[in-house]
Amino acid sequence: MTKYGFVCCLCFLWGSTSLPAQSPAPKTSFDIVPLGVRGGLDESNLSAYMLAPAGTHDFICLDAGTLRYGIQKAAAAHVFDSSEGVVLKNYIKGYLISHAHLDHVSGLIINSPDDAPKNIYGTAFCLNILRDKYFSWQSWANFANEGEKPALGKYHYTYLSPGSDSETAIAHTPMYVRAFTLSHGAPYQSTAFLIRRDSAYILYLGDTGADEIEKSGHLRLLWQAIAPLVKAGQLKGVFIEVSYANEQPDKQLFGHLTPRLLMQEMMVLAGFTGPEAVRGLPVLVTHIKPAPGVVAAIQRQLAALNTLHLQLLFPAQARPLKL
Repeated sequence: MTKYGFVCCLCFLWGSTSLPAQSPAPKTSFDIVPLGVRGGLDESNLSAYMLAPAGTHDFICLDAGTLRYGIQKAAAAHVFDSSEGVVLKNYIKGYLISHAHLDHVSGLIINSPDDAPKNIYGTAFCLNILRDKYFSWQSWANFANEGEKPALGKYHYTYLSPGSDSETAIAHTPMYVRAFTLSHGAPYQSTAFLIRRDSAYILYLGDTGADEIEKSGHLRLLWQAIAPLVKAGQLKGVFIEVSYANEQPDKQLFGHLTPRLLMQEMMVLAGFTGPEAVRGLPVLVTHIKPAPGVVAAIQRQLAALNTLHLQLLFPAQARPLKL
């Protein structure tokens, strides 16, 4: 790989607040470069994570709120030794889009004129919005293969069926993906992606509310599905949002999580796996809203509630990590 110079992921993350895993560190399976990590306001730092099998340039982008600025920052930090254009066009092989809110797709849309042909993976709920609302010739040129004519065909919509046991191959990579429906302020839907490379997995959740608040069982079904992977030590990490501190009223969560609600959901997962199986599980906290004092409050509240001894990690823009 190029100038990654990776060390232990904890050395690249600020604010780790929990006990490390008790067993020796497993073999690295995935390289991750966060291009954007926040949940709004700052358009230069919105949800987008490049993920590749370790030691390769076969990246996919998990959401695409910020692309070019995140790539520029990573290049300035010597994460890449290629130009931003090469990284955008050649390193990123495709996009997995959890939902079509602007803070998760704006980088994809704005950079589409300079991008190379590739697939956009998502559920029909998500891709139909991209097709009908964004790549529509009314709001932006239609760079995709469906929708309002002329369809320029640079991007190919690849539809994932939520809840299906079958995997979809991610083109030009050795990775596969399954999709799960999430509730992001019902009836609006988001998506979780379970990504496999050989026998190792990463779970990425787009924006999601808790089952308790959303009056759904989507997260419970997801935890039940991944429990065998957790028990087998095959799940290398979970990306999951915590947008607000605990002080945010339930009626103003808008389909998001707080530290209390996240840990409540992790207890549900532990109910399927047993508490020892989740001890040391890397949980990457995403989508924090950048209001004054919120980051520190969320870190403090998560640490206080972390009775399961999860490995809580807080990704920072352009700081790579390995899982």
